[in-house]
Amino acid sequence: MRLLIFARPRGHSMRLLTVGSLAVAILFLFPLPASAHCDGLDGPVVAAARKALQSGDPNSVLIWVQAKDEAEVRRAFAEAVAVRKINAEARELADRYFFETLVRMHRAGEGAPYTGLKPAGRDLGPAIPLADKAVASGADAELATFAAKEVEQGIHEKFADLQRKRNFRRDDLAAGREYVASYVAFVHYVEGLHQAVGANAAGHYAEGQREPVEHHE
Repeated sequence: MRLLIFARPRGHSMRLLTVGSLAVAILFLFPLPASAHCDGLDGPVVAAARKALQSGDPNSVLIWVQAKDEAEVRRAFAEAVAVRKINAEARELADRYFFETLVRMHRAGEGAPYTGLKPAGRDLGPAIPLADKAVASGADAELATFAAKEVEQGIHEKFADLQRKRNFRRDDLAAGREYVASYVAFVHYVEGLHQAVGANAAGHYAEGQREPVEHHE
C-alpha cells in the first residue's frame, strides 16, 4: 500500500487519501489501550470459535491459525465438541478451553505472547471499532475521514510546536535544545507515518508495545 499525499496551496489542509494506508498509520502511531482485539471474548477469533462449536465445522477457526498448527487446533476442537455434550457446565468449560487454545495458537502464529482471554466490552479506542465497522459494512468512508483527521491533526500539532520554538536566541542553549527536540519529534513522526504505511502490518505486539521503527538522524 502507498500513502498518497496531495498538498493544496498554502492555507488549505493536506488531504491523505489512501484509506488502507491511513488505517495502518493510525494503528501504528497512535496509542491504544491494548495491542489488538483478537484476544477478547467479543473479538473475531472467539466469534469464529463460537460459530465452529455451534455448527460442528472447524473451518471457520482454522483460517485464524497457521497451517502448521492446524492439527493441534483440530484436536482441541474435537475434544471440546465431545466434552460439551455432557451437560451445561461441561459445555461452558469446554468452550472456554477451546477459546483459550485457539487464541493462544493464533497469537503464537503472529509472534505475540498469550496473556489470557480479555473481557468483552474493553475500550479499544476509535480505530479498531471503525476498522471492524468498515469490514462488516463494506464501506470505508467513515474510517477514511477519521484517519485523515487524526494524521492531519498530529502533523499540525507537532509542526506548530516546532514553529513556536524555532526563533530562539543563539545564546539560549536551553531554548535551542527544546527546538531540536521538537524538530526531532516532528521529523520522526512524519518518518513514522511513511514507514508504517510501507511496513507489513501483519502480527500483534505485546500490550503497550509497538513495532520499533528505526530512525535516522
